[in-house]
Amino acid sequence: MVDRRQAIGLALAAALVFSTGLVAQKKDDKKQDEAQKKELQTVLKLVDDVAAGTAQPTNDLALTWMREDFIKAQGNKEYIPFVVTLDPSKITTPNPNLVFYWRAVPKAGMPAPAAAPAGKDDKKDKDKDKAKPRVEYPYEDYNVVPVTPTPGQSGPMRISRSFTVPAGAYDVYVLAKEATPVTPPAKGAPPFVAKTSLIKQSVTVPDFWNGELSTSTVLVAERIDPLPAPLTPQQQEERPYALGQMEIVPQIAMTYSKKGELSVFMLIYNPKSDSANKPDVVVEYNFYQKQAGTEKFFNKTNPTNLNAQTLPPQFDMAAGHQLQAGQAVPLASFPEGDYRLEIKVTDKVANKTLTRDVNFTVTAS
Repeated sequence: MVDRRQAIGLALAAALVFSTGLVAQKKDDKKQDEAQKKELQTVLKLVDDVAAGTAQPTNDLALTWMREDFIKAQGNKEYIPFVVTLDPSKITTPNPNLVFYWRAVPKAGMPAPAAAPAGKDDKKDKDKDKAKPRVEYPYEDYNVVPVTPTPGQSGPMRISRSFTVPAGAYDVYVLAKEATPVTPPAKGAPPFVAKTSLIKQSVTVPDFWNGELSTSTVLVAERIDPLPAPLTPQQQEERPYALGQMEIVPQIAMTYSKKGELSVFMLIYNPKSDSANKPDVVVEYNFYQKQAGTEKFFNKTNPTNLNAQTLPPQFDMAAGHQLQAGQAVPLASFPEGDYRLEIKVTDKVANKTLTRDVNFTVTAS
């Protein structure tokens, strides 16, 4: 078996700084034309009504939540990239664009928006503007997604985005809506009715800031591509699985042919360090084959040692450098069937161990 650890550089923490409140910035942009403002207001009302229980969601585009992943960010927050799919064949508008919006809401509920301070012009202001102040959600954002055919590909269209929030339980609302054409329908033509999909996904975000040994999600990769340069903020928003100097294309269906390989990557958080600020961590990869409701050991790879002897000399836990591990394992020697990969992480300094599991299936083709 092959061990190909993927390097992402020692400055990954700095790469995981993501802005919040982008909706407010876009809404208040004076350069935004009225059509865009009206589109956004329509989207916000759709989500608000469904969240309040005064409307039922529709799913005209077969929008489906596929996966989310958890990575430590900055400021006591976690970074959550996610993937949804939809059916592009259901989109009927010519030269289609989708308005895509997502919002994270704590399951514990949101505090009421603060009332504006009263003053001598308070009554005049109320008469001029009856709008209620909007709730400030932990995260919400939107953008426009062009729907263009991908050469050589068919089936569902993937959209990946992210949000950054503190640990806790959230409801994540995701909406995809056909953008209203700039040119109105011709006289006598039926009015445009946008196809819309709105889904709600429950997500429990772990706490990577509590000092306990932990890991990111085990990121299972369809492939891992090197990046020649860091992405721009807009590119990062549209490609949230770009981390430092690499971009992960996440695997969705955990079924592989014998010609494929299982590629996994993760970050290890909060290991203890020695007097030189170096960790001493061992990562083991054990494969188990599932048979008739039981498991039996199948194979393993050589352990990965992460310590002062194997890490770069400049690696320094006190400086916030990230500890990472991963493997790409060819599946040619795996008989057809179901498997569990057990990843065992042992912090030898703290004398603590944890495990992570990846379930997958190997087929003939």
